Amino acid sequence: MSIIEVKHVTKDYGYGRGIFDVSFEVKKGEVFGFLGPNGAGKTTTIRHLMGFIKAQVGELYINGKDCWKSAANIKREVGYLPGELAFPKKLTGDQFIEFMAEERQVTDMSWTEKLKEIFELDTSEKIKEMSLGTKRKLAVVTAFIHDPKVLILDEPTSGLDPVMQERFIQFILNEKERGKTILLSSHIFSEVDATCDRIAIIKEGVLVSTINPSQLQRNTNKAFKVEFASTKDYQTFIGDTEFFIPIERPEQNQVKLNITDEKMQQLFTELSKVKVNFISEIKFTLEDYFMDFYDRKKTVADGEENLKYGLH
Repeated sequence: MSIIEVKHVTKDYGYGRGIFDVSFEVKKGEVFGFLGPNGAGKTTTIRHLMGFIKAQVGELYINGKDCWKSAANIKREVGYLPGELAFPKKLTGDQFIEFMAEERQVTDMSWTEKLKEIFELDTSEKIKEMSLGTKRKLAVVTAFIHDPKVLILDEPTSGLDPVMQERFIQFILNEKERGKTILLSSHIFSEVDATCDRIAIIKEGVLVSTINPSQLQRNTNKAFKVEFASTKDYQTFIGDTEFFIPIERPEQNQVKLNITDEKMQQLFTELSKVKVNFISEIKFTLEDYFMDFYDRKKTVADGEENLKYGLH
């Protein structure tokens, strides 16, 4: 059963900005990662889901409700954490939580107190005097204050220190165990990799890939780092190789390259013609897969080709 549905949504702001024919769904009890750099279209998609923006083309639903027509209901029911925080600065953290509890019709504050304890949140000071990290923790607590079944989180750990980032990851895993449906937008690979059942990569407003992280573990692509014995050997290999070299480090006489199992023999044949200090295999990660799209300026078709050889 799909709880969140995005169907062929387009919002064209001109000059290549916006989102274009974006489609995905998030199933009940699933943590779905939305991965991309700033400006890729993550927040624009989320604002459509929350009913802040009306799509030019396409439809969006949460729990079967049209996100534009039922925006008021969705805002009450969904736990939403925006990427850009805006608080009434005159209030203290306690006053803001009280305000949000009234908005969410929360009378039992025991869950809120537990959230404050988990994230070590002091709500006594005025919001305008809070650090960015404390404001982010306040936003996290208020997003979860009504214990919603559906959560939409936009860059949730931005501004949190590493300890709190890890605590947030564990919290999300616990919420997943409780059956929550979560859309998590982020550019932090470790956060997405640790929590998400499926991951969509968005580039320039277009979804270029949707994968299951376990697919990466079965990937037949190999990444190798090679260090050559001399500058001459390095330059000879660079000049003669038939492989694409995504990373060159001439000052260290090193290269990094990605190949499939079928090309292993060819690589070692080429390396036999020069002297190397070492060759080491690098585990293929979500970050490698992601950067393959962005560093090489891949098209959607290129990404599908990579999936064909590596992940399908």
